[in-house]
Amino acid sequence: MTGEASSSRRAFLAGLASAGTALSVAGCSALGGGSPVSIMAAGSLQNAFSKSLPDETDHEIQVEAYGSARVARMIAEAQRDPDLVALADTTLFESLLDADWYGVFATNAMAVAYNPDTAGGRAVRDADRWYEPLVDGRARLGRSDPELDPLGYRTLFALELAATHYDEPGLADSVLDEDQIYPETQLMAQFETGSVDAAFVYENMAVERDYPFVDLPAAIDLSDPDRVDAYSEQAYELPDGTTVRGGPIEYGARLRADSATATDVYETMVESAADYLEPHGFVVRSTYPIYEGDVPDAVGE
Repeated sequence: MTGEASSSRRAFLAGLASAGTALSVAGCSALGGGSPVSIMAAGSLQNAFSKSLPDETDHEIQVEAYGSARVARMIAEAQRDPDLVALADTTLFESLLDADWYGVFATNAMAVAYNPDTAGGRAVRDADRWYEPLVDGRARLGRSDPELDPLGYRTLFALELAATHYDEPGLADSVLDEDQIYPETQLMAQFETGSVDAAFVYENMAVERDYPFVDLPAAIDLSDPDRVDAYSEQAYELPDGTTVRGGPIEYGARLRADSATATDVYETMVESAADYLEPHGFVVRSTYPIYEGDVPDAVGE
């Protein structure tokens, strides 16, 4: 991707996602009153769920977004009890939530977004290899917290895969800075404050905000289902001792409430994913949704 959008548009879009806790209510309650359907979601789904999903349903929805590992942990520890939950790593349903089923509805790719308005961002853009300005200190790299969300630990996976792909041992240690870790919902906004010149993001996050990005090869970007064996060599241990492994990026969702309204919103979320997610830069495969586990009869009827 090479186009450079205006700074004013990027500032506006980045501001929409700058809150660490993204809580919004959207949609029209056309089928009657009652409480909105509550959704806890991965931070990368925040804009799509808040701005586009409401156009697909007649029900009012309330969206709260954090890093997926944090979302799963909050539910597991009974801090939240949402009607629906959507995560950026389906393995969290089994590891942290002990869920007996879920539906896979979208995928994504890792990318390195850069700020064309800074010298460091332009250095990443113009480098023979995107990581060279990060290694020699010409560009500042932002990333999210691996303890809170899959984007954070997938950044580590991508860097280890890049070290092998480019034959650059120790690449991760050369570019990572503990002071440049931000919540997923705030990461892109750091471009506007000048805190970072580049960041490891999901491709959709750059697309939504009109930021140019480095299109990483499939050996690195965790998008290729045929590379599952290579991806799975990477692993990270979460604070609770749960080990997550690398793999092709998959978004999953699970219905938690026993109500017709919540079921209808859930089915819209997964069955109509291409309609509202693809404009935000996600990929919805023709095989989606794929249901895993003991799916209730009410789902997918």
